[in-house]
Amino acid sequence: MQPRRYAFGRAEEATHPDSMRAALSEFLSTFIFVFAGEGSILALDKMYRDRALGASSLVVIALAHGLALFAAVASSMNVSGGHVNPAVTFGALVGGRISLLRALFYWVAQLLGAVFASLLLKLATDGMRPVGFAVASGVGELNALVMEIVLTFGLVYTVYATAIDPKRGSLGTIAPLAIAFIVGANILVGGPFDGASMNPARAFGPALVGWRWRNHWIYWVGPFVGAGIAGLLYEYAVIQPETPHHPHRHQPLAPEDY
Repeated sequence: MQPRRYAFGRAEEATHPDSMRAALSEFLSTFIFVFAGEGSILALDKMYRDRALGASSLVVIALAHGLALFAAVASSMNVSGGHVNPAVTFGALVGGRISLLRALFYWVAQLLGAVFASLLLKLATDGMRPVGFAVASGVGELNALVMEIVLTFGLVYTVYATAIDPKRGSLGTIAPLAIAFIVGANILVGGPFDGASMNPARAFGPALVGWRWRNHWIYWVGPFVGAGIAGLLYEYAVIQPETPHHPHRHQPLAPEDY
């Protein structure tokens, strides 16, 4: 059964316990993800302060993000859907899979979770400044924007296929693993160019606490565009609408079928 398209959300949804639980779940799962993801970068900076970070460090960062995201999505999927990302929420919104009111709740919770994680990281590391994301030297803004669009498209397409598609079947059980894999793989691709955020909350928390805003708009526009394209494409071109079952014309209808 197809959901009602583009619902604003009922007034009582704002204070319903299920909405509160879902928002809290998004806050905590985003906190878990950002703390481990950004923390892995600070840890490498602590261990190799006087050395240039190479390919091995990129693998460590990708692995840390993948493992943390797997745990974050798996622990919140049954409560909030395991978005852990404003771009994923936006992809679900443009596909009509979530109300606007619920999306607003998720966005606030995700951003607060990322900020809280960054603040605690700064405290726990004795004042180390969060790094966040930046466009690499020699990479243009347009190049970085396209990279974020493509990487986030792959992420949200995977989310739709494994976690949102009503006909996903047994794929739903491996959704957190598939989502973690695509994020880790995308970091290996985009990390050297723009950091491979794919997640506005992941970029916003460290940017606010570390006060690093250079090219920050890319980490909002790119993920939202990529997520929107993925959501619309999967919802309207991949998901097959369920057609109502009609009894065979030669079979008489039972009274309850009228």
